Amino acid sequence: MIKNRVEKPENRSPLRLKLGKEYFILKRKYFWWRDRKYYSQVDLNNRYCGYSHKKHQSVLLRPLKNVDMYLQYNKITNLRLAVEKLNGSIIKPNQLFSIWHKVGRPTKSRGFLEGLSLHNGQIGKDIGGGLCQLGNLIYWLVLHTDLTIVERWRHSFDVFPDVNRTIPFACGATLSYNYIDLVLINKTYMTYRLNLWLDDKYLHGEILADVPLSYHYEVFETDHKIEQQWWGGYTRHNKIWQRKTHLIAGFQEEKLISENHAIMMYNPFIPDNENSNI
Repeated sequence: MIKNRVEKPENRSPLRLKLGKEYFILKRKYFWWRDRKYYSQVDLNNRYCGYSHKKHQSVLLRPLKNVDMYLQYNKITNLRLAVEKLNGSIIKPNQLFSIWHKVGRPTKSRGFLEGLSLHNGQIGKDIGGGLCQLGNLIYWLVLHTDLTIVERWRHSFDVFPDVNRTIPFACGATLSYNYIDLVLINKTYMTYRLNLWLDDKYLHGEILADVPLSYHYEVFETDHKIEQQWWGGYTRHNKIWQRKTHLIAGFQEEKLISENHAIMMYNPFIPDNENSNI
């Protein structure tokens, strides 16, 4: 018996997918309106959050086999537009933060371009594609704070091999307007600020707070394994943990963040140099 049994993916008709998506978009907009007073605001003039808690960067251009590079360049445009809406977000105690609540719907009329997207494990393209890189970055930053994750989604497919991966598998947050979102709540006494920017090579992020850092945060994986399923495909599994070490007292706390199961879209037993351009 396979412990981590994963069912073969189900194909749905394009009409069902489209109608279902629009239903969930409208449903999410209603919740935004209902809870509008609880969401964080952007304040570029805020000077109180002067203590850096975590920085990270991710490379903008990553050549992929059978993927046109124009989609990667378009992604940079999409990221710039989204960063303009998110940079300087202030998350006060008891406030919510949502990526899509700030960014809004990515459309051609707003300047968003066709970028890389994933649908049921297949590479495609869509307006606003590539913004998952932003979700991944913000999620990784948040894992090094005491912010609480209310909503986070990840791809149920492992599409690309671990070439140049710098963080553990399954530490990302996928996005699809607007019902697949990254949503946080600040249950602490601190106020946080999110800074985001791009340069020629990287997407950068930094989380700051109005009090100095009191813990060292480490995010790590355990129980990593690859298994063959009954229907012939391979799946990947792990657990992601957060370890907090108090900088003065030295005591530690560990918390399970997520348990992940993904269908692999490449052969895990082909050497990395052959898989590297998938």
